[in-house]
Amino acid sequence: MTIFRKRTFCTKTAFCVCLAALFGSACLGLSSAYGQGASTHPWLDPTLLAAAKPEGTLIVYSSTNEQEGLPLFKIFEEATGIKVEYIRNADSPLMSRVAIEYRANQKSWDLFHTTTVNKLPPQMLAQFEVPEARNIAPEGRDPGKRWYAVYANYNSPAYNTQKVKASDLPKTYEEFARHKEWAGKIAIDATDNVWLKAMLDYYGEQKGTQVIKDIVAALQPVLTDGHLAMARAVGAGEYALALNQFVNLSENVKIAGSPIEVFALDPVALFFGEVGISALSPHPNAARLAANFMLSQECQRFLAKFGRIPTRADVASNPPGIVELMQQKKVLTELLTPDEERKWQRTFDTLFKPRQ
Repeated sequence: MTIFRKRTFCTKTAFCVCLAALFGSACLGLSSAYGQGASTHPWLDPTLLAAAKPEGTLIVYSSTNEQEGLPLFKIFEEATGIKVEYIRNADSPLMSRVAIEYRANQKSWDLFHTTTVNKLPPQMLAQFEVPEARNIAPEGRDPGKRWYAVYANYNSPAYNTQKVKASDLPKTYEEFARHKEWAGKIAIDATDNVWLKAMLDYYGEQKGTQVIKDIVAALQPVLTDGHLAMARAVGAGEYALALNQFVNLSENVKIAGSPIEVFALDPVALFFGEVGISALSPHPNAARLAANFMLSQECQRFLAKFGRIPTRADVASNPPGIVELMQQKKVLTELLTPDEERKWQRTFDTLFKPRQ
């Protein structure tokens, strides 16, 4: 049985003690910046706030780790006075949970914040427009107005700077196959179906398939379980390179002091961490107010401290210049439906997994 972890917010004193234990002085810096509160919150619509406050506790389902999610929604709670119940789990269990609750007509949640919001059937999500949505990059706004992008997940290779010289890096994906000295020292996550689709969209099915086959034959990439674990493994030197990786995770490991760098090649696959509102939301006004907060400059600046890549042009990435680096290449936004994801995962398995 899957256990869903519920987290309600601590008192202010207990909250700071909890975070300080996790982050030390870094947490104290965040607490100082946000605990004291900004003088104004441009996203805070007084009319919407007045309608939201009587509704009660906002319920958030999210796959964002609690070290980010709890302090993020603490900002919202302190600015609005609206309590937040934060329920965190991985994308797949959350998708299953909301599907079951929808079929049972249960008004169980308000806000859904994962990389899979776009995969939910449209009837499960409310259509909404909030003022801050106009500041989100156009490709991060659902034409049907059921979700908006909170952060960007760019995909690119990464390498350990102590294992590989920058001058030796390939300039195209085809060139990877020429570096047979990297055989067995290169990794890719076993679920990188989005990247694979971008590769075949960019090269064409026949050529793209051949490029992948050449890489697999020459380098025998190691299939890993989890992008964060792979980023840490490259940073630690367990692997010399990652054939593909989420850019924000590589940068997060770099910020922590590991010798890892990203480099951009055509194509750069892109998908998003998104926010949507339940069609059965028990607190619809609070949900709209919280969604407006998540698309705000204040929220995205906070998330950038953790290496998340913003979807607003007025928020800098951490470190700066990541978006500009990726945009120098051909960026392909890939938003797969569940059926498409299963299809591309089968194709990935066929190309990358050895036959028994």
